[in-house]
Amino acid sequence: MDTQIANEKFRVGMARFVTFTDDEWQLCSQYIGYLTLKKKENFTVPEKVEDRLGFIVNGSVRYFYMKDGEEVTGYFCFEKEFVSSYKSFLRIEPGINYIQALEDTEMIVVTRQQWEQLLANPKLAYKMERFGRLLAEHYLCCYEDRIAAFVTESPEERYLKLLSNGKGVLQRIPQHYIAHYLGITHVSLSRIRKRIFADRPVV
Repeated sequence: MDTQIANEKFRVGMARFVTFTDDEWQLCSQYIGYLTLKKKENFTVPEKVEDRLGFIVNGSVRYFYMKDGEEVTGYFCFEKEFVSSYKSFLRIEPGINYIQALEDTEMIVVTRQQWEQLLANPKLAYKMERFGRLLAEHYLCCYEDRIAAFVTESPEERYLKLLSNGKGVLQRIPQHYIAHYLGITHVSLSRIRKRIFADRPVV
């Protein structure tokens, strides 16, 4: 991993919520680490307290749960997105889901201890508090959008929205994971794909 490029991507990612001066960023950079996950390697597992907040530099992950011995995919994250079992991270309690790399993935990570050090630093405390609040609000909005989509949109509409995110979903995510995410069977997904791509090439 090129740490300089990774740091710049991380800074851009944080700038969605709060911006740092060069001096502040140099100080902030002292409290971050780097992690590489192999495909299908877990970042988070159930019944373990998640003490890391991650930021994807390259790659992708999926959130999933186990129900009656079956995997249920809940979410996907790609480059420039933050990743964590956030409730576990904030409340220091065991998580309930897996976060697993869909492909070889490079991440920047901030541990719980580093997070506390950032909050305790008088030069960074205000902006880190603001970042934490805005990130939590972002997670809440994403969750609300996800629930609303299941209530108000058809599986085909949710599939089209997934395709429109510009992340090359079809090439990067196995179809059975997408079917789980949409809450439909693989057969139903095949029908949707056939309708959508009947008059155009598969992206």
